[in-house]
Amino acid sequence: MQTKDTKAQFQAVLTQCRHLYIDKMKDYGPVWRILRTPSITDQIFIKANRIRTLQTAAERLVDEGVEPEFVGIVNYAAMGIIQLQLGVVDTPDLTSEEAAKMYDKVTNEAYELMLRKNHDYDEAWRSMRISSIADLILMKVLRTKSIEDNGGKTIVSEGLEANYYDMINYAVFALILLSEQNQS
Repeated sequence: MQTKDTKAQFQAVLTQCRHLYIDKMKDYGPVWRILRTPSITDQIFIKANRIRTLQTAAERLVDEGVEPEFVGIVNYAAMGIIQLQLGVVDTPDLTSEEAAKMYDKVTNEAYELMLRKNHDYDEAWRSMRISSIADLILMKVLRTKSIEDNGGKTIVSEGLEANYYDMINYAVFALILLSEQNQS
């Protein structure tokens, strides 16, 4: 029996991530449109690796937690999906409003995917450790890098877009669990 409102929690986290995405576009515009997808994957790698380091290191030299890194993973993975769908450009070609609509479309698709998988997996993620979720994201990033290095071709595995969607959903799950821990 589901005691938590996963749908509402998931949407609340996506709203938090969207706010940062929009605020960054107010500062810079959608300049990320020039990034090739391997560059986006590398940005996600940096964030996932930093989460792992923060979870295992005894000392922190920068006073930030893992939450901003998980938010960054959501946003970069959404950008990665948009880049896969639209292709890379040499100069930004979207208005901030268009980029926001694309972001909403991608995160809505991630939400719909979560609903389907969450039903089939019976919310197993709620019993996972946040460190395990971080490891799964890092593994998805490394898989994505391998697929990119193989020219986007796979034999039996899911492609780039599916891995980006999984990164979004795992990062949102981690943010939900972190929020619940902070409320306890």
